Amino acid sequence: MKKVCVIGLGYIGLPTAALLANEDFDVHGVDIVQDTVDTINRGEIHIVENDLEDFVKNAVKAKSLRASIKPEFSDIFIIAVPTPFKENFSPDLKYVIDATQSIAPYIKENNLIILESTSPLGTTQLVKSELQKMGIDTSKIYIAHCPERVLPGNIMKELIENDRIVGGVNNESTKVASKFYKQFVKGEILETDDRTAELAKLAENSFRDINIAYANELSIICDKFNINVWDLIRLTNKHPRVEILSPGSGVGGHCIAVDPWFIVSSDKEESKIIKLGRERNLEKTNWVIEKIQKKAKDFLVSKKRNPIIACFGLSFKPNIDDLRESPAIFIVNKLIESNHNVVVVEPNISSHNNLKLVDIDYALSNADINVFLVGHDQFKSLKVCDALDFCGILN
Repeated sequence: MKKVCVIGLGYIGLPTAALLANEDFDVHGVDIVQDTVDTINRGEIHIVENDLEDFVKNAVKAKSLRASIKPEFSDIFIIAVPTPFKENFSPDLKYVIDATQSIAPYIKENNLIILESTSPLGTTQLVKSELQKMGIDTSKIYIAHCPERVLPGNIMKELIENDRIVGGVNNESTKVASKFYKQFVKGEILETDDRTAELAKLAENSFRDINIAYANELSIICDKFNINVWDLIRLTNKHPRVEILSPGSGVGGHCIAVDPWFIVSSDKEESKIIKLGRERNLEKTNWVIEKIQKKAKDFLVSKKRNPIIACFGLSFKPNIDDLRESPAIFIVNKLIESNHNVVVVEPNISSHNNLKLVDIDYALSNADINVFLVGHDQFKSLKVCDALDFCGILN
């Protein structure tokens, strides 16, 4: 069981493939984007992640990692494709279905198929049923779910050190998948069934989302009463059993901003708190937009011209280039749609198709209103007066 085919070479698939290729596995990576495939085959990376480039470069040089747009026969297939939601917040499992169908012609008896994509309840069983539709005798293969549990910016370390939850469609699948992960994971391998593994990942991220919603709600209350929310949280967290999280301009990323909706879609009647937390975080983003527009309107009234607004940060969290579900992106686009003159500072990406990126010095020299949306390290040393700070970087 040393030949691994990883479907999807994005923020989880590529680090997983690169790690395995450096752990004596023969890895074949698959992605539908030819440019991504070509980049990886040159030993380069198309995403920003600490240490990832060295892992990829070493693996490609050793010929233990190669990429293609098509799968090939392997012992283990890992599906690590996106699982977004549709406009009505219902799960979109198209990429999982497409990935499953793509590997079906290459599956042999005793193969192990692992779904790592964060998924709503029943998705692992969906993989099984799709394979059956493709003529695969699923009684002769192993199928399991093992959701990723890593923090962007620290993925290469956490893939090894974090505990992993492994849940198979049957006990044999759980055992085979568990044995695979024990070869390279130093954390504990926690065995369960596929549905529990699916809900465990969703529950982890919903817990975070609800707690961030509380922090975001506090920040709105504090603003109303002219209280510094960062001072409030710092003081409150001195209590030995209290740990309030940090508020922001909303919640982004493919996990925390998405996973709660997967639970809501599975049980709308009982997931009331989860839904309210998600909605509160969406409201916080709109509240931020209103605060910026109010400041812009005041500037127009006093200066008789429209201000230049510099927005600092686009990614969904500090010090990464990941823009998925980013509230900062949403905020910037809404400001532009409202005909505001906006420039953007995002040190973790070199360009953006639709937005004007500038460096820090340009923004500070030319902007009339400075808005801090993401707390990148590059912003921490800045001395800016009268800025709108929604991430606490200036406190």
